[in-house]
Amino acid sequence: MTPEEWTYLAVLLFSIPIGFVFKRGGPFFRYRTHLDWLQQPDSQAIPSWRPLVARARLVPVYGLLFLGAAWLFPLEYVRSEAFAARALPFRLFYMVPVFFVFRMRFYVAWLCADAEEGAPGAAPPEYDYETIKNIDPYGTDFCVRVRDGMRYWNMSVQWWLAQYIYKSAPFRSYVMRSGWTMLISAYWHGLHPGYYLSFLTIPLCLAAEGAMEAGLRGRRGAAPEPEPDRSWGAWLHWFLKMRAYDYMCMGFVLLELGATLQYWRSVYFCVHLGALALLLLGRALPRPAPPAAQGPHRE
Repeated sequence: MTPEEWTYLAVLLFSIPIGFVFKRGGPFFRYRTHLDWLQQPDSQAIPSWRPLVARARLVPVYGLLFLGAAWLFPLEYVRSEAFAARALPFRLFYMVPVFFVFRMRFYVAWLCADAEEGAPGAAPPEYDYETIKNIDPYGTDFCVRVRDGMRYWNMSVQWWLAQYIYKSAPFRSYVMRSGWTMLISAYWHGLHPGYYLSFLTIPLCLAAEGAMEAGLRGRRGAAPEPEPDRSWGAWLHWFLKMRAYDYMCMGFVLLELGATLQYWRSVYFCVHLGALALLLLGRALPRPAPPAAQGPHRE
């Protein structure tokens, strides 16, 4: 066997147990991509080892972070009476490490999956390894908007949902189309009520985000929407985005209707109520008056 074949065999053998431990899902790719892979004229000429290492170099770090955080902050503690007796700040805080554990687990799984499927990453300029890419950890952690957070997570499946579900949704509103897409996504994940509670919270957050952006843009005037920056407003937006995903993650990992609602009740449904308040505030902010139409000029 050539070194490249040994490399792919090693990745395959490594990714099989990873799939069981980390519950790997994805990545999605089209049949055309599969045919291109089968029919490539000279596979031995394509670099594989260095791109694979470049893509998977942080997997051990994410794996250790996952193991350490999962040990320090076990999910089952949320279900206990001792947790319910803790103070509100602690209950609010606990969803942060739970979502951190969730992210680290899937970073490991999807980076290994990406390496197995094509080793995307740094490569010579004549090759592009971005066709099969399912996760962008930096984008997931540090993007500013709720809507952008979805684009960097489970990326190939999100592309499929956008192409085949969102675009064919029986609605015209962005929020309603997003709600329809999230409903289908929840069904794709399974029948646990926690999936539906979490995914169907996203449209409310998107509506609040859009209303606030439109309202604040109206206060600045009808200027084009600026690119997200790292001003204090952008950092606040990022903070709220992360807390929204922390909150929604609890339904995704607790799964049961009672357990999810019990946790959300223990933090007073803060994200639902906060998003509703921001939605109303954004719509209440004054919009600039449209310019008056000018009639024909007369001497």
